[in-house]
Amino acid sequence: MLAVLVVQPCHAQCVEFTDRARQVDLDTFVKSPSSLLERLRNDKEKLKFQLASYIATNPAILPSVQTLITESTSSDRSAIGGALRLAEARCTSTKPDAARKIKEFTQRVGDLAVQAGYSAAGEDSTGAQLATRDKNTKQPGRGGDLIEGEWKTKLANPFKPLPIPR
Repeated sequence: MLAVLVVQPCHAQCVEFTDRARQVDLDTFVKSPSSLLERLRNDKEKLKFQLASYIATNPAILPSVQTLITESTSSDRSAIGGALRLAEARCTSTKPDAARKIKEFTQRVGDLAVQAGYSAAGEDSTGAQLATRDKNTKQPGRGGDLIEGEWKTKLANPFKPLPIPR
């Protein structure tokens, strides 16, 4: 008997190879979505991040996510909504089509707990993005700074005119 194994790259992945979920874990999830709930019992944060990793690795598992939603409690569904939002955010820059599919899937589900978790995760990530952006923007120098340079080792000109605020 001759067995031929064809390995084709999956083009739907939104994350780099090192950030992808293991294929064994994905296969187990697809075969039995409730196994994730059993393995991560009562840990909503782990459920959210693990499921987001699965979805970002392969958005084609969304039908299994639908099964997971029907088998989960309300608080688990909220974490699932958060996972969907995190996966969408991870896919937005690399695979916008996959991000759109995740967003449309979330809207089609129609479960209020999933929608609430999705919205809450969106607010969290928006706040985190704003905080990161604020850290990255350089603060304007005060007019009275007498030390300048990368390591603050150079004396500034004390007679330099002050900048006029606009």
